[in-house]
Amino acid sequence: MKILVTGAAGFIGSKLMYTLVQRGDEVVGIDNFNDYYDVRLKEARVKALGLDVVRMDLADKEAIDGLFARERFDKVVNLAAQAGVRYSITNPYAYLQSNLVGFLNILEACRNFGVKHLVYASSSSVYGLNAKVPYSEDDKVDNPVSLYAATKKSNELMAHSYCKLYGISMTGLRFFTVYGPWGRPDMAPMLFAKAISHGDTIKVFNHGDMIRDFTYIDDIVAGTIGCIDREPAPNENGLRYRVYNIGCSHPVKLMDFISEIEQALGVEAKKEFLPMQPGDVYQTNADTTKLETEIGYKPVVRLHEGIGQFIEWYRSDLNPLR
Repeated sequence: MKILVTGAAGFIGSKLMYTLVQRGDEVVGIDNFNDYYDVRLKEARVKALGLDVVRMDLADKEAIDGLFARERFDKVVNLAAQAGVRYSITNPYAYLQSNLVGFLNILEACRNFGVKHLVYASSSSVYGLNAKVPYSEDDKVDNPVSLYAATKKSNELMAHSYCKLYGISMTGLRFFTVYGPWGRPDMAPMLFAKAISHGDTIKVFNHGDMIRDFTYIDDIVAGTIGCIDREPAPNENGLRYRVYNIGCSHPVKLMDFISEIEQALGVEAKKEFLPMQPGDVYQTNADTTKLETEIGYKPVVRLHEGIGQFIEWYRSDLNPLR
């Protein structure tokens, strides 16, 4: 099976590409290596995992079409996107180019070059102001609180239309908070580990009263591969279209998460308690019943074990940012 992975130098993309190659798939990876966060981390991931990642931007339609014409992929996994909820407040146009124009280029290439199945990254942020927890795929997602969330909901709608119009199988994954070795430096685990290690103060938003569905990277990759391998069966409308939550289903209080990092580092954090930030939500909690039932997904890495492995990597020479 020949698979394209976009965002292959990213946190999830690099581990996914590595795992697919290890099991014997023919994989092409692309990434634009943008500087939203330190490019050294992206380059180090690729080097450490022995990946061959082509430098390419999803917004470059000519380059994308040329790649699809040459390679004739069976399946595509689109993980490339402009990430970050807070960054979307100050840099909105970056999200339109990558998350909308770029995604449209992928959809068009899938249509024009015979791709059978597209798996793409959505986000738990689409649940926005929903008060009901845990979040279910059947809940309404009409109240985004950030442009990032709005672009991810748009991706789901765009994918649905291409599934209906052109018969391409579509699987969307609403990722919840992912952590582990090689994680993004703009996310809480890396921010906390770096600050605590250096004796700096960590910023604790909403005065610590937040809950997150933290999921270890290996569990996320296993679930994603399960979706790659299983094309959706026709739904009640006859469409091969699915959207799944992919998380841990065991939400953790932010203060407990910080405590695990403190224990792993052997250092107590200096904390600055702050109000909720624009675009943030109080709680994320995934109902993963549908993914478990239809794909066989079952996260196995507990928080204590996952944080231990993350901190071991963080302190190692593999981490270029410590």
